[in-house]
Amino acid sequence: MSLSPKECCVLNSGSGAWAFEPLALQLSSSLGVDVSGEPRRFNYLLHVEDRGSPVECDVFIPTEAVRLASDKRLLAAIFIEHVVPTPETHLRDNFEHVLRFVREHSGSEWCLKYPTSCGASGHRLITAASAEPPNWPRPFIVQEFIRMERPEVYRTYCAAGELFGWVARRFPEGTRLSPWVAHARGARYVPLGEPPTEALEAARRALVATGLWDSFGCVDLLRKPTGDWVVLEVGTDGLFNHVDRDLGDQDFERELHRRIATAFWKTAQSYDDTTTKSRDA
Repeated sequence: MSLSPKECCVLNSGSGAWAFEPLALQLSSSLGVDVSGEPRRFNYLLHVEDRGSPVECDVFIPTEAVRLASDKRLLAAIFIEHVVPTPETHLRDNFEHVLRFVREHSGSEWCLKYPTSCGASGHRLITAASAEPPNWPRPFIVQEFIRMERPEVYRTYCAAGELFGWVARRFPEGTRLSPWVAHARGARYVPLGEPPTEALEAARRALVATGLWDSFGCVDLLRKPTGDWVVLEVGTDGLFNHVDRDLGDQDFERELHRRIATAFWKTAQSYDDTTTKSRDA
């Protein structure tokens, strides 16, 4: 027997729930379930009061994957472990080690990435003469900075083990450019054609490594001057932030919600089949 919509919900509770409210209403409409402050049998988790504690309910997007996506230090470590192609990235425990590394590798440009930021907030270019930023979370993330004449970042999406969509984030003509190509800094999404096979393979590896492949997530990528595709980060919904839906393309925004809904109910059915078999056993 399948789970009914009444047995599922968009779980959005606690004092920070207001930040997820617009998305919660969108998801409620596309999934056909209620927004609830209390968990049900199966949940699309957006927010709970104590984000640091284990979530004691069954959820669509694994909470460990949500935590990985929210912290670039964890992402860097998991990408290294799973050999996901990225710009050269190193974790350093103290700033002296950061400066020593930059001095020893002066043939490349480097940046310091703020580990829990959204929209590239806090990221900065770094040289051997840089001062230590105050109150910076450890370890430091030192990443190769790939300079482009016109900065752009590419994104693809995944729902239930299927990649779809290929967009670029770019600054419109006449807009002040920033090395950090973020929507919050004025960049906008541009739909593209078919994605390169190499980019899709890099994205797939990142999503599998972080545990997002079977639920929902997105991947941001760059193309290096050598032509190689590298992963910057993954994103998903829940607890700390959510995937941007303001894409400037209503047809694709509808497709995004449709695919997420299909993936949610596919996972809900799988969950119900598993629990039924466990109970029967």
